[in-house]
Amino acid sequence: MLRQILIAGVLVCCAASAEAAVKTKVIEYKQGDTVLEGYLAWDDAKTGKRPGVLVVHDWTGVGPYVKKRSEMLARMGYMAFAADIYGKGVRPSNPTDAAKAAAIYKDNRPLMRARARAGLDVLRSQKLVDQNRLAAIGYCFGGTAVLELARDGADLKGVASFHGGLATPKPEDARHIKAKILAMHGADDPYVKPDEVAAFQQEMRAAKVDWQFITYGNAVHSFTNPEAGTDNSKGAAYNEKADKRSWEAMKLFFAEIFK
Repeated sequence: MLRQILIAGVLVCCAASAEAAVKTKVIEYKQGDTVLEGYLAWDDAKTGKRPGVLVVHDWTGVGPYVKKRSEMLARMGYMAFAADIYGKGVRPSNPTDAAKAAAIYKDNRPLMRARARAGLDVLRSQKLVDQNRLAAIGYCFGGTAVLELARDGADLKGVASFHGGLATPKPEDARHIKAKILAMHGADDPYVKPDEVAAFQQEMRAAKVDWQFITYGNAVHSFTNPEAGTDNSKGAAYNEKADKRSWEAMKLFFAEIFK
């Protein structure tokens, strides 16, 4: 009995140590004259260089959700940097303000690209990052941002969009894409309609991009975020199956591009 208690204690301590190995740091940086504030996560127990993953937030800015995803990536052995597109202190707390903040960059794609590139520069500058193995992922608004970063010709191995907007004012820029593309989409997403999906797929074909498109049945917008609730009729809702399946798809994608 005593032996079992001791073993249990050791396991708890090991689990705590593994958790403690993930380190995080808030990093202030700039794009032009605008001060930005991102969030870096990495596994301090791991030695040597590792792939870097840029993570771009949804329309609420750098908050608990994107930080959690960055920490999940750190536990997988990556260095993750949650970039700030909006600017330090700009963290919308309601849908009205979030829509206004997101619209600034949706209407100004060069600025969106510049902010994403600034975040990528921070990630690339980290001593533990293998600069030859970089990727970017994004959620909703962030999915749009990382696709724009790819269209801007960023030197990335791969880009993964989770329920992101797919439309772009300059589809011809897809010819600049160097990354492999993985787009994950809710089949019933009312905000990214079938014609937008079709246009995106044609854009990828025309530019001869190496791309994948995965559609999840019974899923709407924001299907990876538990804070979205579970009522599909609202247009944005969490779907546990789609969340888990899309994360596994991303892991397979990373295994391919970082091999």
